[in-house]
Amino acid sequence: MAQQLIVGLIVAAAAFYAVWRWMPAGWRRGAAQKLAAGTHRAGWVDEERARELAASLAKTSGCGSCDSCGSCAPKTPLKQPEADQATASPSMHGR
Repeated sequence: MAQQLIVGLIVAAAAFYAVWRWMPAGWRRGAAQKLAAGTHRAGWVDEERARELAASLAKTSGCGSCDSCGSCAPKTPLKQPEADQATASPSMHGR
């Protein structure tokens, strides 16, 4: 019985993590604020720690979460001046 309870808690924690990770960024920020405010109201943390908790929970865990950070924007290649292009790419005329 205890083993099934432990497995159930692990599965529930994994499901919660997956939902939190793939939640839209706006929803995640709002939920983080509400969760931090709830811990402050319950007396578990002080106000400063609640703000730190909200900021920590609202963070994304890497690229791909489209938080409008600009890292996923299409990259434009830098143009080289014409004199540099001649030296940078070998000419086919020398063969």
